[in-house]
Amino acid sequence: MSRELEGQVAIVTGAGRGIGLATALELASLGADVVVAELDGASAERAAGAVRQRDRRALALPTDVTRRADLARMVERTLADFGQVDILVNNAGIYRAAAALDVTEEHWDAVLGINARAVFFASQAVLPAMIRRKRGVIVSLASMAGKIGSRTNLPYNASKAAVISMTKSLALAHAADGIRVNCVCPGFVETDMWTTVAREQAALLGLTVEEFNRQRLASVPLGRMERPEDVASVIGFLCSPRSGYVTGQALSVDGGLVMH
Repeated sequence: MSRELEGQVAIVTGAGRGIGLATALELASLGADVVVAELDGASAERAAGAVRQRDRRALALPTDVTRRADLARMVERTLADFGQVDILVNNAGIYRAAAALDVTEEHWDAVLGINARAVFFASQAVLPAMIRRKRGVIVSLASMAGKIGSRTNLPYNASKAAVISMTKSLALAHAADGIRVNCVCPGFVETDMWTTVAREQAALLGLTVEEFNRQRLASVPLGRMERPEDVASVIGFLCSPRSGYVTGQALSVDGGLVMH
């Protein structure tokens, strides 16, 4: 694989598993050194070890993305250990389902706090270092959910729509600084989060988990569930010089589920 990110340093939030881990490994394979910013310290260490197996430097950094002090420390440690930050992948996120009338303030605040608020403040934390060097890439994890409505998913959908909107605004605000900002919108990805999605949605819809999964699979035009690597490879492209004229985009990576 081309080492087109050689000499660059990437921060990936929530990189201990799932799409985040696949992304950390993809960027390492492209030549980047990786900061694994992950809430669970043991998962962060395992992911950092996997990056090092690809002959890249890695820093495991336990990080709570909802705490601005943690985000500031994330950038400070990256600059102290690696001297620069070229890429931020905002991957950390959570999922909780509920009918609209059952959404509580705590539910709303938890989902929006991690999936949207933290994306903005993590981006804000890295921007000064990127602006100083007149270069940088930010890629955030939105979702197909940010482009559609849902009867049982409102806070999650709203949080991902917010990521899409923030992506456009940040791209516009910092294009002249040499910084590109994009997001990806996955579909039904086979991860630990999908296990939660299937369990909670099946219960709300009166289905078994197996029935729910069969229905969702049948709706995918490309005929299979998505793998974390399907998303990571597109993130790698968006971080690379090959996408040097792409900014402010919400790129669907969903097997054809949302075709706009």
